[in-house]
Amino acid sequence: MKLQGQAAIVTGGASGLGAATARKLAAQGAKVAVADLNTKLAEELAKEIGGVAVHCDVSDAASGEAAIVAAAKAHGPARVLVNCAGIGVAKRVVGREGPHGLADFDRVIRINLIGSFNMLRLATSEMSKLAPLDGGERGVVINTASVAAYDGQIGQAAYSASKGGIVGMTLPIARELAQFGIRVLTIAPGLFLTPLLGALPQEAQDSLASAIPFPHRLGSPDEYASLALHMIDNPYLNGEVVRLDASLRMAPK
Repeated sequence: MKLQGQAAIVTGGASGLGAATARKLAAQGAKVAVADLNTKLAEELAKEIGGVAVHCDVSDAASGEAAIVAAAKAHGPARVLVNCAGIGVAKRVVGREGPHGLADFDRVIRINLIGSFNMLRLATSEMSKLAPLDGGERGVVINTASVAAYDGQIGQAAYSASKGGIVGMTLPIARELAQFGIRVLTIAPGLFLTPLLGALPQEAQDSLASAIPFPHRLGSPDEYASLALHMIDNPYLNGEVVRLDASLRMAPK
């Protein structure tokens, strides 16, 4: 799909992987809606790239619907959705303070997995009504999983479960939405220099990077964004999960 003039939505778009993706989409001529809970950051980025900021809690049905409507009002129905919104917790199932809190597990699943599905279902419902482009394509959805879906570490039960769910739903949804000419893909990043890891001391960042075979460093959000743009551009990519991890395989802890 050629991005010039097309409407796109990026959830979690105000920072990290989402912000890098929003910038690259805009640089290719897309009209970008930056959807995020942090309205201030979203507005700053939207101003920078000539897009629009949309307040959105991906885990809430009404908030998701309102975000889709607001983005469409500004730019028209989106042909591209990139889901980057997500959180993580580090807790053992049986820890010093007792069992893993159920509310913590529920929150991660609701934001990462249910939130991704929520925005996907809403955006693709609108995409399915659009006129097809050359080749019959109507839209593209890119979800964000993690290498933790495959190599989850101790303390990542909730996070790994949420990302594993995203991996698991990629193919069946791609198969279902093929009838509309909508492609569905997932990126599973390894260790990236997002605001979360960027806040760590340099010594801690270097320690994490030491486990990465090559390139021997943390990933750049710009590299995630580059893969997302290739997925959008390449019409034969569909139903696939791509690890973007420099061949990293996570140790148990």
